Amino acid sequence: MIHLEPAIDNDADALWKLQVAAFSPLLEKYQDYDTNPANETIDRVYTRIHHPASCFLKIIADGQLVGAICIRWKEDVHFRISPLFLAPDAQGKGFAKKAMLLAEVRYPQAETWELSSLLEETKTCQLYEKMGYVETGARKPLNAKATMIHYQKQYYDLGVKEYVAFPSIPT
Repeated sequence: MIHLEPAIDNDADALWKLQVAAFSPLLEKYQDYDTNPANETIDRVYTRIHHPASCFLKIIADGQLVGAICIRWKEDVHFRISPLFLAPDAQGKGFAKKAMLLAEVRYPQAETWELSSLLEETKTCQLYEKMGYVETGARKPLNAKATMIHYQKQYYDLGVKEYVAFPSIPT
């Protein structure tokens, strides 16, 4: 069982270490040194904790810190997940999906959710697509090994929330 808790300054070191551990294999594989969260400093974690238009949440599974999810918003109805990470030994256990669902429930006023992924990470992309996220069509090559793709999920209200994808943006 997992739950989300707001991160505080005392969590910064542990969260930063988890972030580096989670993203280092991708950094080694894709060598995206300018964009990979494994290269961020601990100051970036403090910025996420204190940002006025975001909520940095710890992912707790069975009483243990296993990762984090940062949710940013604009106009209180447009939300973006960035980053979402799990400790290497917590990956592949459904925690990312559960954390995303808990985040969505936390903000029922959301009209849109956005996130990004590496095109080459097909399992991650499949997870997002199974959860109702649709690729927008916007792609950004990071280098010869990696391409950043963007996803979006849109809600509209007809008495019940239903998922509708935005149309693709031409590349």
